[in-house]
Amino acid sequence: MEFPIKIEQATLYQGRIPILRNIDLTVHAGEFVFLVGRTGSGKSTILKTLYGEIPLTEGQAEVSGIQLNGLKESKIPFLRRQLGIVFQDFQLLSDRSALDNLIFVLKATGWKKREVILARCNEVLATVGLENKGYKYPSELSGGEQQRLVIARALLNNPKLVLADEPTGSLDPRVSDEVMELLQKICSEGTSVLMATHDYRLIQKYGGSIYEVKDQNLTLLPDVSYLNW
Repeated sequence: MEFPIKIEQATLYQGRIPILRNIDLTVHAGEFVFLVGRTGSGKSTILKTLYGEIPLTEGQAEVSGIQLNGLKESKIPFLRRQLGIVFQDFQLLSDRSALDNLIFVLKATGWKKREVILARCNEVLATVGLENKGYKYPSELSGGEQQRLVIARALLNNPKLVLADEPTGSLDPRVSDEVMELLQKICSEGTSVLMATHDYRLIQKYGGSIYEVKDQNLTLLPDVSYLNW
């Protein structure tokens, strides 16, 4: 069986410093998984390893059928096209509209026909509730709308897996809930979601598997009550 994520006995490094040791992580198709832990515990290290920013040198890992061990730098763009990546700091292009941000991504990933590109961009804008905001620039959108646009960008290539790194970290609770409900909806339609967060409130409120990053270890918790913060 192919899993969106399968990590076995991996030790993850930043430079020469080990951040996590001998970790295991399995994410099933259509599963919502919280990756929780204090700031600096190693959550982002896991995500960066999964999308190829940090090389895997010890242990085994596979993402969407792609082996990370010995992954060549030239293959990293192909890996990332299989994923949707949602960053806390948005990383939107400020000099173009919401729609043009999406068009840029599709052209960069090999889409050619303009009418097909426009149809797909408008489809994902509607999915995230921004169907009437495509003409606006990022600076004209609220924080929650910008994060919705980031999620729309992540969905463009129909990924089976979305990696979200603190997607609600800069948002107020009401807007955080809106973003969470959108991610949960995406998951319910068959896309696996791995979300790093240190927001205990969200972990309590929304369902999903919980892996805790602590003391260089990664532990699957039975439920949220086992979090010791």
